[in-house]
Amino acid sequence: MKPGVSRLLLLVFGFALSAGTVLAESRMEKTLKLEPGGQFTIDTDIGRVAVTGTSAPGVRIVVTSRRELNALLRFDFEEGAGRASVTARKRHPISWFGDGGSNVRFEIEVPVRTAVKVHTSGGAISLFGTRAGAKLNTSGGGIEVRDVQGDLEADTSGGSIHLRDIKGQSRVETSGGGIEAINLDGSLKAETSGGSIETDRVTGDLRLHSSGGGIHIREAGGRVDADTSGGSIEASFSRGNAHGGSLESSGGGITVSVDPSVGLSIDAHGNSVSTDLPLTVQGEFSRGSLRGALGRGGESLRVRTSGGSVRIRSL
Repeated sequence: MKPGVSRLLLLVFGFALSAGTVLAESRMEKTLKLEPGGQFTIDTDIGRVAVTGTSAPGVRIVVTSRRELNALLRFDFEEGAGRASVTARKRHPISWFGDGGSNVRFEIEVPVRTAVKVHTSGGAISLFGTRAGAKLNTSGGGIEVRDVQGDLEADTSGGSIHLRDIKGQSRVETSGGGIEAINLDGSLKAETSGGSIETDRVTGDLRLHSSGGGIHIREAGGRVDADTSGGSIEASFSRGNAHGGSLESSGGGITVSVDPSVGLSIDAHGNSVSTDLPLTVQGEFSRGSLRGALGRGGESLRVRTSGGSVRIRSL
């Protein structure tokens, strides 16, 4: 065999062995004592974290990676009266494993009535099926929360936030993506610097702010305070909702739909203002300004845009 061919075969064989080592899954399992009603905390420098509520007592933790876990992280597991925790720190300040952190995944099961705190500096977070409050924070991924009963705080610097079927007060913030909230029984405060906000069937008050996209609201059950400097606003109030609010945009038009049978005091300004509601006009009515009472009047609905038209219409 020619020397050049031999060297090539050795290189290919060595690469295959190296690839096999990289792709082989490293796995760690751990069980911690925790009764329902307690608190679970995880703080990790890297990795995705998925937490699920179950009917069984105790915390079951499975950590996987395509690289050797003990070479990436140093683990500290603690358990005590009413609490359990996991801490995972990188062994090397500068990783020689490329994007190895993105391949680390924590899959955790906790008792359904467990308060959950999650912090990761390098991955997404998901939380499903718990019945207590939760605080979630990540610097490097999106957040998904579904089927949770309890107050929620969620923050990310690097992804979108998706909420569905939550009962409790929710406060969420992202610097790097959009926010979606569907079927929330409670209030919502949501802020994003990098995307749009969409809500559907939120029963409580809404406080929404976007610097980078539009705001779309369907079936709002409470007061609505929404402002954006990067897009339009479309807001639909649920039938019977007379809580009013404030809608402001610097970057687009505003369309508002309300129940014509409720009482509201409406004050709207834009490049143009139109409505099909039976309003009692107060003061002068002009192309870009409208003040009037719907029904007998009531809570204030203030609408302002410097970047488009205003449409106020009946549901």
